[in-house]
Amino acid sequence: MTVTAIVLAAGQGSRFRAVAGADQDKLLAECTGLDGVVRPVIEQVLINLPERVVKRWVVTSPDRAQVIRLAEAYGCDVLLLRSAGMGDSIAAAVAASGPADGWLVVLGDMPFIRSSSIERVIDGLEEGGIRVPMQDGCYGHPVAFGQALGPGLMALTGDRGAKPLFAQATVHEVLLKDPGVLWDVDLPHSLNFTPI
Repeated sequence: MTVTAIVLAAGQGSRFRAVAGADQDKLLAECTGLDGVVRPVIEQVLINLPERVVKRWVVTSPDRAQVIRLAEAYGCDVLLLRSAGMGDSIAAAVAASGPADGWLVVLGDMPFIRSSSIERVIDGLEEGGIRVPMQDGCYGHPVAFGQALGPGLMALTGDRGAKPLFAQATVHEVLLKDPGVLWDVDLPHSLNFTPI
């Protein structure tokens, strides 16, 4: 099964910038990864993608030269988009990526998800299904969408994500013990991963 990863990295991170400074991009903020190595947030996200996910797209804005360089260094195709809307990003990336058995939507500010958790989300993905990680009773990320959801993904617009598609598909909840699936870097203190 060929699942295409779509890493969403076009948002401006305004909450992070409001605290850290207007010139601070959360995707480039350094954090200690699950392997103990310090890297920028977006690089940790790319490293955590399992090797079997060969097709990888990073959606980002044209002014993020360092994010573009890192994406290319990790073998990703880059889609430049001026919209920070999640729906716009997903739609454009699914359209650009071409045929796939499914798509894995990954948030560029979630650097602490175990590769094994991502593998479990992908495993067993059905053509008309959605697989979503569950941690402590909450939906997390990344989310896998089967091939039949392609048209729905391409129809998304604005800042709304793909949640509306959940009503049109068989949703499989993947129960995990991985707090990283809920941990995004919205504020500078979130760079310190302290799972309970």
